[in-house]
Amino acid sequence: MNANNEIYAIKRVSLDKTDAETMSGYMNEIGLLKRLEGNNRIIQLFDSEVKAGPGGTKGHLMLVMECGEVDLAKLLQEQQKEPMNMVWISYYWQQMLQAVHVIHEEKIVHSDLKPANFVLVRGQLKLIDFGIANAIANDTTNIQRDHQIGTVNYMSPEAIELPDGMRRLKVGRASDVWSLGCILYQMVYGHPPFQHLSVYQKMKAIPDLAHVIEYPDCSIPTVVNKAGERKKLEHLQQPVRADVIQGIKSCLMRNSKERATIPQLLEQERLAMKEPEVPPAKPQLAQDETVINPYYMKQLLEYGIKLGQQAQSGEIDQEYLTKEAERLVAELKALES
Repeated sequence: MNANNEIYAIKRVSLDKTDAETMSGYMNEIGLLKRLEGNNRIIQLFDSEVKAGPGGTKGHLMLVMECGEVDLAKLLQEQQKEPMNMVWISYYWQQMLQAVHVIHEEKIVHSDLKPANFVLVRGQLKLIDFGIANAIANDTTNIQRDHQIGTVNYMSPEAIELPDGMRRLKVGRASDVWSLGCILYQMVYGHPPFQHLSVYQKMKAIPDLAHVIEYPDCSIPTVVNKAGERKKLEHLQQPVRADVIQGIKSCLMRNSKERATIPQLLEQERLAMKEPEVPPAKPQLAQDETVINPYYMKQLLEYGIKLGQQAQSGEIDQEYLTKEAERLVAELKALES
C-alpha cells in the first residue's frame, strides 16, 4: 500500500527450479511492461527485484504491480448464468480491443490472450501476463517460434498447425485477433467455440477447414449443479443478432489474412454491439378508422347511452340514430385532419 492507500500486488516467483528459457520469459515480461508503461489498458509494473536465497539458492523474483480486483474469467462465470446482455458485452469488448491495439501498435504480439489475462483495476479492464509475448521485428508481421504456445481453447490455427519439415510456426497480430474472437464467442454464448471437444480433438479441429464452427441463433444461459452437470436455462434465452454473429466470424477466419484487424474491429464495435435505434412506427389507419383521446371517448359513451335510453322510451327512432352516428363519424374525421 502506498501513501494514497492504494494496494499493490506482489508477484513472487521462485527461481530454484527455473531454467534459462523460463527465466528469459520473466525478463521478457519485465522488459515489455516497462516499454508499455503509462498505457491505461496495460497492467502497470512499479518495481522488480531478484532476491538471492539463503545457502546459495537462486532465491525469488519479486514484481510490484497494480492490483486487479477480479479477472474476466471470473466475471464470465457469473455472467453466463444471466441472459445475454449486449451492453455488458460491448463495454468490456471495446476495452479488450483497446488493450490489444496498444500492444500491436508497439509491434508486440501477446500470443496467450484468454479471459484470465484481462483483469479489472478500479473498474477498468487491463491486459496482464506477457510471459510468452514477444516483439515483432520492424521488417516482419509475424513472429517465428519453435514450439506451440498458448491456451488451446483460444489458440489460433497457425499456432497449432504442425510445421512442414523444419518450418517454424508463425504467429502474428492476426493470432491475437483469433483469440479475441474466441473470447467474444464465450461472452455471447457462455463458452469458447471448441470447449465441447477433448484437447486432442481441439488440436485437430481448430486448423481444420472442414470443421464447422456453430453460431446458434440464440444465447442460452447455463448453470452448473453440485454434480458438475451443466443445465441450460431455456426460459432466459436471448436472440443473437446477425451483425453480432458476423463480428465474431470476422475474427474466427482460419486464413489469418482474412481476419479483421483491431482497427476494423474498433470501428465495427460501434455498429455491431449497440442496439439500433428504431423510430416508433406511425399508426397505420384505414379510411374508416380514426384515433380519439380518452376524454372524447368518455363523451361519446355518455352521449351513446343517452341516445339508447331515448330510443327505448320511443322518444327517437332508428332513422334518427343512424343519421346521428354518421354525423359523429364525420366530426371525428374532421378532428383528425
